[in-house]
Amino acid sequence: MKSIRFIIFIIVLAQFCCTSLWFATNAVLGELLLDFQLNENALEHLTSAVQFGFIIGTLLFALFSIADRFSPSKVFFICALLGACINAITILESNNFFSLLLIRFSSGFFLAGIYPVGMKIASDYSDKGLGKALGFLVGALVLGTAFPHLLNGLFVQISWHAVIVTTSLIALFGGLLILLFVPNGPYRKRNNKPAFKTGILIFQNPKLRTAALGYFGHMWELYSFWAFVPIILTTYFRLHKSISPNISLYSFIIIGVGGLACVIGGFLSSKYGEKRIARIALLLSGICCLLSPFLFHIDSSLIFIGFLVFWGMVVVADSPLFSTLVAQNTPAEYRATSLTLVNSIGFAITIISIQCISLASNYLDPKFLYLILAIGPIVGVLALYRKKSLS
Repeated sequence: MKSIRFIIFIIVLAQFCCTSLWFATNAVLGELLLDFQLNENALEHLTSAVQFGFIIGTLLFALFSIADRFSPSKVFFICALLGACINAITILESNNFFSLLLIRFSSGFFLAGIYPVGMKIASDYSDKGLGKALGFLVGALVLGTAFPHLLNGLFVQISWHAVIVTTSLIALFGGLLILLFVPNGPYRKRNNKPAFKTGILIFQNPKLRTAALGYFGHMWELYSFWAFVPIILTTYFRLHKSISPNISLYSFIIIGVGGLACVIGGFLSSKYGEKRIARIALLLSGICCLLSPFLFHIDSSLIFIGFLVFWGMVVVADSPLFSTLVAQNTPAEYRATSLTLVNSIGFAITIISIQCISLASNYLDPKFLYLILAIGPIVGVLALYRKKSLS
């Protein structure tokens, strides 16, 4: 029997590998714009397509309790395999804007069998210390999401086709790791029935509702911030008429540092509790949103980048903590369904947030766009401060 630490390590590594599919096209968007003659708002639409695919996928996975009824490790592998193949199709010269939208939608659909299912697998191996385990797991998601930016930033001499192919191969490798080294966990409870009514039953739990509401507020901000990090950087250096640095590399640093924040948050939660640490992180990220207009007036690129790095940490540090609270307040046999359903609603919120910023960009000065992101943290913090919420 393999040790639990080894199993968790494999799950974390696989999660990192497979979630590199998420922002694969965002990292090479400039090249895609030229090669496929896309317009400048392609970023919002391609990002939203991934999120929409993830939403539909998570809804179907939750509705039919896929990871509760069938081996989650096999579900993870199959989705990694299909997601990798779909992502690789991006390099075909015959693609156009609509086919790229379909590819990104399909990638998001199969990510529904990777991210929440990975959390389900980790929870099946963690009777105690789930916050730490999910801290590492979501940290891997963050690094995986940022990884295409690193590929494009460090190895500028390689083509965007190589970035896409590399992310596909890495995702396939992650799926094989789970298939070969991670059997069903000792705390797994199988549910043999589709969960057509599970969603209603789940959200009758007041503690779960509070955790979900905090998570929804967090999601309003998170993916919009990640999607627009390259735009924030470009806007700043244009306003200051400075030579733009390596935008992809800085984007990787700003997004990727959140992985470290997830791990730190997981350790802190074991001492101070998931709710308290999540609330602090959400409050700090909300403050960053409110300070964002002043960010563009800073005449020091070092302070500017430092602020974004801090924002990149606090914007995601609470993510594994909310997932832990959801898992802890759900019966084991419905855990995958609960995590998947909450994820689905959260990602639906990200589409609204991204499109709101895209629409507002036609009317607002770029410096004020990111005030919109503060709505989520404000709602989430208020939910977590309510009496009789999470213990």
